[in-house]
Amino acid sequence: MRTDRLLARLEQEPERPSNREVPRMSRTRKLLFGSTSVLYAVIVVAVLIRADLVRLDWQVMLFRPYKQWPQVHEFLDYFVVLGQRGPTAVLVAAWLGWRSWRQRTLRPLLVLGAALLALNVTVGAVKIGLGRLGPHYATTVGSAELFADGDIFPSGHTANAVVTWGILAYLATTPRARRVLSVVAANFALGVGATTVYLGTHWVSDVLLGWAAGLLILLGLPWAEPLIALSEDRIQAWRDRGRSTLPGRRLVPSPLSPVTRQALVPSGRAVPAEELATQDEAHGETAVIGGRAPASTSSGTGIGAARLYHVPGRQHSLRAERAPVGPQPPVRPYSDRSQPRAARLRPRGQ
Repeated sequence: MRTDRLLARLEQEPERPSNREVPRMSRTRKLLFGSTSVLYAVIVVAVLIRADLVRLDWQVMLFRPYKQWPQVHEFLDYFVVLGQRGPTAVLVAAWLGWRSWRQRTLRPLLVLGAALLALNVTVGAVKIGLGRLGPHYATTVGSAELFADGDIFPSGHTANAVVTWGILAYLATTPRARRVLSVVAANFALGVGATTVYLGTHWVSDVLLGWAAGLLILLGLPWAEPLIALSEDRIQAWRDRGRSTLPGRRLVPSPLSPVTRQALVPSGRAVPAEELATQDEAHGETAVIGGRAPASTSSGTGIGAARLYHVPGRQHSLRAERAPVGPQPPVRPYSDRSQPRAARLRPRGQ
């Protein structure tokens, strides 16, 4: 297969932007975020006070599922890799990088980076703070094994599976794709969590808290969208400035991020030409989008991308400045086309 021809063909294809709006922090999402936060706190408190949840942890651990069903042990050893941060992040980042190239936007990669950063900070802080030991390193039966220099609570495999595969559903461009990818991500997250309990690497409470931690990251991602849009606009503006310094290179302004496009409400005040000229002299030329100039906002989202070096178009001349058009010879009606045309008189010798 000739990859050079395939890449050349893709370069000629038009831009394919996402046709789905950026998710917002709706009332339903806030309600789910609050409920998951309460569940997260309940699990942590239950482990701290050694409630029935810790007793369940020990019962499952002493049951040793990997010895009860040894025939699936080899398969689950490979399946649990779907929750490891390294392989899954590389795989998902490759796919989102392809989408970023096709859609001419950095948002998919930036969303993945923001989600993984939030996951590492939140889950890592709780792991280090509680210091729980895993089932294979437990010392006292019935103990929660907290504050013992461990790093097992919550389950990083489970939380990473929720976030990494859930990002694909979060960034889906159609409702059908979002539903399908949500089901796939849920199956991977549930399967990875159950597999860690089967292998004896995590307690049941570790997996429950991992599911809650990953779901909190996905539900709270809309709060990070303005920062992601600002980062994308800054990166695009920096790239445009670098390209403008190249000799003989014509600058093509980069498209605005989806959040910036939504921030430019059509009902905003239209800026007249005199004000645009003043802004051009003070800050450089301002790109007008949809016939309106972007109104300044306090958050500053997308303003860096809106101020691009855009070549102004040629102004139309006024009616008084146009050259007069002389009278045109009358056109004969169709009924007179059958008569012979009279020859024009010309001076002799021509």
